[in-house]
Amino acid sequence: MNEISEGRAAGGRRRLVAGIRTALRAVSIELSLLNRQVGSRLELRDADISCLDLIDRLGPLSPSALARQSGLHPATLTGILDRLERGGWIARERDAADRRAVLIRARRDRNGELLGLYAGMNSALEQICAGYSADQLRLLEDFLHQVGDAGQRAAAELAGGD
Repeated sequence: MNEISEGRAAGGRRRLVAGIRTALRAVSIELSLLNRQVGSRLELRDADISCLDLIDRLGPLSPSALARQSGLHPATLTGILDRLERGGWIARERDAADRRAVLIRARRDRNGELLGLYAGMNSALEQICAGYSADQLRLLEDFLHQVGDAGQRAAAELAGGD
């Protein structure tokens, strides 16, 4: 490859990476708007939905583990957990191994309400994924996991800088 070809290739790559950044920001905004719509239907705040998702995916969790995962201050988290418990979304239970410790778990009987509100997005995602091969889907899954991990590291760095 000569210098001109290398320069064009580098410029094309920079444009592609910039396009990916722009697309990820747009996806973040659209998913935030979707979550806001779901939250308004269920009378949940954005942070409530985020915490509920973490509890559902990673739980049962202790309040301190949830605070670390969510990046929320424990006092803020207490208010969120109180709202989620009052709404019947979570249950606080004593840890069988340590009766002083509390574990938070999602109440699975409420999942149908959430799934129904996300059904349109889930259906659209299924249709989009149908257009990709298994190898392409593995690549996309890996990419998205790496992006999520990078976001988590960046947030942790910012939190440590306080």
